[in-house]
Amino acid sequence: MTSATDSDLEQRAALLDSWVEKRRHIARLEAEASDLLAERMRLSRSDSDENPFHRDAIHRSMIAEYSAAGRLTQGSVEYAFTDAGFLAASHPGVRSAFRAGHITAAHVREIVRAAGVVREAVNNGRADADVLPLYDTVAVIVAERETPARTRAHLRELAAVLAGSTVTERHARSKSERTVTVRPAGDGLCVLTVVLPEHLATAILDRLTRLAHVVIAGRNDREPTLDPMDDGENPIYPDDIAQDDPSRDDYAIFGDGTFTTDPTGPTVEHIPSDTRTIDQVRADLLIDLLLASDPSAANGSGLDNIQGRIQVTVAATTLAGCDDRPAQLDGHGPLHPDIARDLAGHNGGWSRLFLDPTGLVVETDTYRPTEPMRRFLRARDQHCRFPGCRMPAHRCQIDHTFDHAKGGRTEIHNLAHLCARHHSLKHPDVADDDRWTAQQLPDGTIDWFSPLGRTYRDSPSRRVMFV
Repeated sequence: MTSATDSDLEQRAALLDSWVEKRRHIARLEAEASDLLAERMRLSRSDSDENPFHRDAIHRSMIAEYSAAGRLTQGSVEYAFTDAGFLAASHPGVRSAFRAGHITAAHVREIVRAAGVVREAVNNGRADADVLPLYDTVAVIVAERETPARTRAHLRELAAVLAGSTVTERHARSKSERTVTVRPAGDGLCVLTVVLPEHLATAILDRLTRLAHVVIAGRNDREPTLDPMDDGENPIYPDDIAQDDPSRDDYAIFGDGTFTTDPTGPTVEHIPSDTRTIDQVRADLLIDLLLASDPSAANGSGLDNIQGRIQVTVAATTLAGCDDRPAQLDGHGPLHPDIARDLAGHNGGWSRLFLDPTGLVVETDTYRPTEPMRRFLRARDQHCRFPGCRMPAHRCQIDHTFDHAKGGRTEIHNLAHLCARHHSLKHPDVADDDRWTAQQLPDGTIDWFSPLGRTYRDSPSRRVMFV
């Protein structure tokens, strides 16, 4: 196995640096585009003030023109204008970081939208005006080190704390907005959109994924479905004929699932193999479950008792009804306290978490000798610990950060959840030129070292950012 030369490494490092700089340049251009939209919105408001009876027409005309010129859907343009307006009016810190190329347009989108509850609380007098600059400061710090998806999860939790009871009230109101809609997608397909509480949607996707894995794992065990030999009023199938019946000689079934009605003839039919992707299997299972209540026999067996899984963190005082602080749907954001209490009443798998002053999980209160470690890690990690990955912990593997084969101990500070894809990056079978290594710090932070010698840090999520 050959190793890369110093020249090769320098070239790869240079390409990486150039790509990162291009991404920063793109972000700066996106910031300029956002400023242009904000300026256009100011002109539109001025026009509307002069012609208040035509306010709606003025706005729709502006959206339509930008949609046509940019070859974008009007919904996308509407969102872009809204985000640009809030960014310019309420988030100067985020706007500065965007202009400098430190954060991307995707980060800005998540920051601005997660801040909605904070802006509402400030406008209604339920939160102090200095809460929004505080949100901005933390948002930039988080966005500069996390992906947009992780940024969204962090900031929704932050916004819940800063806005206080506003989040609880918004969740109560938004529950009434659940709906199911259908729109055509072309070529005989359509998009079925379901708007429902986040904890239920998360559990539904998890259950579909687990069902799909069972189907894919067992599809090689499917029995061939053969055409009847006599398709009259009472059809006769090959399996209905006794082994010693002479008529069975006219019908042959081979071990690979291939069958023919005449073993000596040229006509051979093949049972098509199941080559569906996991997304396709999930979609087919959803159809079965909605239209037939249970997965159909064609999708295989072993699907009973698979239930959706979610992980919720809630304060003991909230669980006892002493306060109505929002709970957390781990990895997603705030959860209405009434829902958390209801879930607690139907589930016996809760563990008590002890947090340090910064909000890190430091201990769990459970019973069995090995399960407590697993529950601790699930509570601490929430998702795969490779930088930017959000694969839920229950779909990850627990990995020894320092290899067990090399003397790594099986203890909390040497264990972390990794999804299969990122776990394999540090596997000994990977060539030295492509293998990643990792080091875990006492607080659970993991430093990842790339083949180019770069360091990428992933810190465990804080449960409480402000009190």
